[in-house]
Amino acid sequence: MADLRALQEHLHGLGRVVLGFSGGVDSTLLAVAATQALGPARFLAVIGRSPSLAQSQHQAALAVAARFAIPVRELETRELEDPRYAANPTTRCYFCKSELWSRLTVFAAARGFDTVIDGTLADDLTEHRPGLRAAREYGVRSPLAELGWRKIDVRRGARLLGVPSWDAPASPCLASRVRYGLEVTPERLRQVERAEAFLRVLGVEGDLRVRHLGGSARIEVDPSCFAVLDRHWARVEREFRRLGFGSVARAAEGYRRGALLTLASG
Repeated sequence: MADLRALQEHLHGLGRVVLGFSGGVDSTLLAVAATQALGPARFLAVIGRSPSLAQSQHQAALAVAARFAIPVRELETRELEDPRYAANPTTRCYFCKSELWSRLTVFAAARGFDTVIDGTLADDLTEHRPGLRAAREYGVRSPLAELGWRKIDVRRGARLLGVPSWDAPASPCLASRVRYGLEVTPERLRQVERAEAFLRVLGVEGDLRVRHLGGSARIEVDPSCFAVLDRHWARVEREFRRLGFGSVARAAEGYRRGALLTLASG
């Protein structure tokens, strides 16, 4: 497996470091490793705050920072004010990351930091990740990808470090649930966030996506949770109508990565 000591030595070579910190397992592993390797004088984790960050994920990031004494700051980002982002093309993530990295690189330089890093993995380099182009344009480094770390390596490393979310499912931003071509708005993001929170209360575990299709919603869960949804389906329909969805359906095939790309944008 990938070597935590090698990762910390690699981080040492980057000088004073700022991390774009989402609270997901990838950036959490980096935050803990960098805190241990560099200390608060040479490392800072920065959370980009906007309506596209779920409140639960924000709270999880703050909780893990407190648990591991990770130095953390918050920085407001305004990607929803960019009409190119709000239009929600398949390259939406490029505009989101451009907003984040443009602000974070200025923030870091003004405070004497040498390097801005992210939690990109070697696995990510072969997937549809428009945000990677923005990272390259702003000179953001990706230590995990540079060392060949994959998701399995991150989970093992996080477990060794005692990170409680080492096996948590991936949780990309709320905008990733909105069908391409459908405008991203704060209201739609809140609908998705509240819908997913409701399903968690019902007992849905593991991977979960509520796809916002405009007037309707599509629920994607691991097949092991089909029975939970079926048992509470009448409640699900009532709650989704209350949230403003005209109808809701469960994806027969369950959760699939990249499913949003296959949905029609008309």
